[in-house]
Amino acid sequence: MTETPAYTALWPAPHASGAVDATVTVPGSKSVTNRGLVLAALAAEPGWLRRPLRSRDTLLMAEALRALGVGIEETVPSSSSVTGGPDHIGEVWRVIPSGLHGPAQVDVGNAGTVMRFLPPVAALADGPVRFDGDPRAYERPLHGVIDALRVLGARIDDDSRGALPMTVHGGGALDGGTVEIDASSSSQFVSALLLSAPRFNQGVEVRHVGGPLPSMPHIRMTVDMLRVAGAQVDTPESGGEPNVWRVTAGAVLGRDLVVEPDLSNAQPFLAAALITGGRVTIPDWPRRTTQPGDALRAIFTEMGGSCELTDQGLTFTGTGRIHGIDVDLSEVGELTPGIAAVAALADSESVLRGVAHLRLHETDRLAALTKEINELGGDVTETEDGLHIRPRPLHGGVFRTYDDHRMATAGAVIGLAVEGVQIENIATTAKTLPDFPDMWTGMLAGAGTGPGTGTSTGTGTGTGA
Repeated sequence: MTETPAYTALWPAPHASGAVDATVTVPGSKSVTNRGLVLAALAAEPGWLRRPLRSRDTLLMAEALRALGVGIEETVPSSSSVTGGPDHIGEVWRVIPSGLHGPAQVDVGNAGTVMRFLPPVAALADGPVRFDGDPRAYERPLHGVIDALRVLGARIDDDSRGALPMTVHGGGALDGGTVEIDASSSSQFVSALLLSAPRFNQGVEVRHVGGPLPSMPHIRMTVDMLRVAGAQVDTPESGGEPNVWRVTAGAVLGRDLVVEPDLSNAQPFLAAALITGGRVTIPDWPRRTTQPGDALRAIFTEMGGSCELTDQGLTFTGTGRIHGIDVDLSEVGELTPGIAAVAALADSESVLRGVAHLRLHETDRLAALTKEINELGGDVTETEDGLHIRPRPLHGGVFRTYDDHRMATAGAVIGLAVEGVQIENIATTAKTLPDFPDMWTGMLAGAGTGPGTGTSTGTGTGTGA
């Protein structure tokens, strides 16, 4: 087994010498992996996750569930590295539910799924569960989950902060019932309550009463996965009331789940094809999915590329010309940093709308993108709910990441076209995309060498012709 280099010093972002031509195998979806772990932990029988993502966020989720008494056995192929590349396609995690118990300590890191999905699980445990995490995690909103759990019968000590650190005093069960929440700052508030709801005595009825609800595809992902696990869920899409979700109390079934590739993490590689006028293939791109990253097909096509989806995967081809875009990203906000990076290199202005909630993500992504692109010579203005990007000639410099994985990959995208860009703490990509530096250089190894010669596998084995 080999360890990934730390990459904590300034990382010179590789500059593309020609058109990229590569096949990039993207590791599994973080969103699917962590939802799958929670549902398997609450099931009445063992379940399996195949091709899970192995990254900081998913390992934090697995360790937290283990602390609560859940058994998770990891079968890793003997040829695998410690990271989440295609050697892990053969990896299987077997989840063995047991009685949830405290006392327990949960480190959420800066993972939104861990800090929001696990307090409802902890309320079902027998004993206190202490939640803590990175300093930035203290600033991220958690009040929607805390307030809702109190209404549903849980006891939580958070010193009235509505944020971490906090202790959930599990009573072995939770009444459940009807609750109103404002989830306009994070759709994860809704998903958190729905995932554990089959185990609540009365199930749950969640009513969103705030402003526009962001990232709806992630709620649809939660609902789809609940239904696969045997839960009865009524949603607005299935004829229910707008902004109301109901989950009936009942057993959660253990399932054998194959985790899709993380389509949002495919973004920088597709962007490379768009920027360099090259071609990138992402194997196993699903024909039907609830992942927000699937929107990249339409967005990057409008910005100047073309794509073909086959049984083998998605092939995206660029022309070397990039067009600006006016787009509402409210449902796919996590794609904003990569789209902003591409838009900064376009031939016309772009307006990215509907993403005010990004100010509450791993960092204030709107402020961070504005500052870092402008310090490279760009012209980006924050709006009330997004960004206005006017392309300008860019120059090299340090691109800071603020411990945000999508800021790091956005900087790498700009570095393809701008010489001298250095990324601060590229290692932060390990949050969801292990081995990104080696994947990136592996993809570029095939630049300008002819069709089908570049490969990037996510394990540091990328080769050119």
